[in-house]
Amino acid sequence: MTARTMHRRSFLTVLSCAAAAWPLAARAQQDGRVRRIGVLSTSSERDSAVVARVRAFQDGLQGLGWVEGRNVHLEYRYADANFDRLRSYADEMVQSAPDVIFSVGTSPLTLLQPRTSTIPIVFAQISDPLELGFVSSIPRPGGNITGFALFETSIAAKWMELLKELAPKVTRVAFVYDPANPASISYLLALESAGAKLGVQVLGTVVRSRDEMSLAINEFARQPNGGLIVLQTAVNTTHRDQIIALAAQHKLPALYLYRYYVAEGGLVSYGVDLIEGYRRAAAYVDRILKGEKPGDLPVQFPTKYELVINLKTAKALGLDPPIFLLARTDEVIE
Repeated sequence: MTARTMHRRSFLTVLSCAAAAWPLAARAQQDGRVRRIGVLSTSSERDSAVVARVRAFQDGLQGLGWVEGRNVHLEYRYADANFDRLRSYADEMVQSAPDVIFSVGTSPLTLLQPRTSTIPIVFAQISDPLELGFVSSIPRPGGNITGFALFETSIAAKWMELLKELAPKVTRVAFVYDPANPASISYLLALESAGAKLGVQVLGTVVRSRDEMSLAINEFARQPNGGLIVLQTAVNTTHRDQIIALAAQHKLPALYLYRYYVAEGGLVSYGVDLIEGYRRAAAYVDRILKGEKPGDLPVQFPTKYELVINLKTAKALGLDPPIFLLARTDEVIE
């Protein structure tokens, strides 16, 4: 083999490797246009849990070849648990007409849906999107909306069962929610049905601000044998430090939907891995930017749920988690 032939083969090998490494997204946009993705959230950009989830979404995009400042630009709007601000941001985002909107949570999607039927929307953290009317079908959503759901409202019965197993003396449960979340009433009805079978009275507790939270939980705690089930809302997430502190102060066993509540001192959580959902949402955004229609992409539900218990908090509440419950626990925080 001649030196010239070897040189030519080496060159072709390098060229082949470079082509394989060329980001798929860059090859998909020969026009060189920078795509715009709007991200609308009810939460606060200062919240460490929110930051971690958004970073997972960004990392997912980057892994698919979408690099901020090169071929994509992300425009973020965080409402910081202010619904009026969220409404204003929804108007602003639709008027700016990005290539795709990533809707984080139920409240943003409730506002976006009537405002546009043409801008593709990928959602995360939505409870039962079919029941709420966001899509016409799970396998073929139709329209301009698709994404990654959390769970169906029937999971509320599991929340009640777990709280009762962990704290058998609980006979009253305050379900802490914000009516701005349209799924709230469905959860409340499911909890009331499950509670009736277990001898637990369920009280819907509306919380739309930090002050309302203190008043509601302090009032509820006046009677004995109480517990809390805390729905995932922007207010509850933003002010979770206060919920956790009030639950500890009044010795109220409380169940939350996500691990980070328990990591910060909450008693128990049962839900899904939000980080994974955000990362997977990036894949749908990628497919839409490359030409697929959101209505053809099936809504996806999680396949794994995680149970997390904080033993230090349980001990402070005078609870001794039964062995059969600990055996089913995915993570024990001590």
